[in-house]
Amino acid sequence: MKTEQRKTQFRKLGRMIAYYRKLRGITQEDLASNVNLSRTHVSNIEAPNMSVAVSLEKLFDIADALNVPVYKFFEFRD
Repeated sequence: MKTEQRKTQFRKLGRMIAYYRKLRGITQEDLASNVNLSRTHVSNIEAPNMSVAVSLEKLFDIADALNVPVYKFFEFRD
């Protein structure tokens, strides 16, 4: 049960990253380049049907690149 809950949280986190990336008008390619990830990995993080873990270091990098306080990624919307 806890594993499914965690997967759901990773998917919600990915959706929030996608939301702020699009709000800033940044492409997945640009974000990936700015945080030293592949575009495919960024796509997998954001994909609604994927549950990809993100290291805290990369999460802070993504927040910096998007100019978003990291806590905003955890204000999950249902």
